[in-house]
Amino acid sequence: MLRILLSNDDGVTAPGIQTLAAALRKHYQVQVVAPDRNRSGASNALTLDRPLRINTLSNGDISVQEGTPTDCVYLGVNQLVHPRPDIVVSGINCGPNLGDDVIYSGTVAAAMEGRHLGLPALAVSLNGDKHYATAAEITVRLLTLLQKFPLRAGNTLNINVPDVPVEQIKGFRVTRCGCRSAADKVYVQEDPKGNMLYWIGPPGEKNDAGPETDFAAVDEGFVSITPLHVDLTAYKAHKLMEEWLAKVGDIEEC
Repeated sequence: MLRILLSNDDGVTAPGIQTLAAALRKHYQVQVVAPDRNRSGASNALTLDRPLRINTLSNGDISVQEGTPTDCVYLGVNQLVHPRPDIVVSGINCGPNLGDDVIYSGTVAAAMEGRHLGLPALAVSLNGDKHYATAAEITVRLLTLLQKFPLRAGNTLNINVPDVPVEQIKGFRVTRCGCRSAADKVYVQEDPKGNMLYWIGPPGEKNDAGPETDFAAVDEGFVSITPLHVDLTAYKAHKLMEEWLAKVGDIEEC
């Protein structure tokens, strides 16, 4: 039976992860290892300045106290789950992880940590907060397909599901990350003692949402599947950088 390590960034008791855990346990062996609280936006952060503590809940789920999603997957794969899991699944996130969201997303980061540790990995997000059962059903279908027809691409799959009943899903699309405009909103308040408080505002509006993007797929009622990898090297800039360094060298010799 497939052994799944299930994590998220919304917290161990969030409706998304609990709905997904219930659906997956009908077919697979599942161990939840997730943050004890909401850690949205934590990205790939690891906790290195203090030890981590865990708490096993009455249903067997494990929460990591003040841990990040990456902490949870690292601990789960390397220490807490025996035998070692076959795959890491992260989600269901409350809200989408589209375009530039993947840079900040703890949901995506948890999956990418699984891939970094040598396991297949899925990140699953719902474009809303109602139809978690739809995203759970989609996840089960994809895992069934991956078992029947293994994918050797070696990437993390970032999956975004429209927030509609499952019968309204139009199908699947393989997509690329779109792009948002730069976020620039900060909410400023003053506390009763006169200290200023600052809240990070919402993400920027869609900028690149072309027909092949994750934004377009979800808006049109399709499940978006975007393969992600962690190599951030800008290969197309190599020649430009080499030419620039050559010019700099010529200038320094003058």
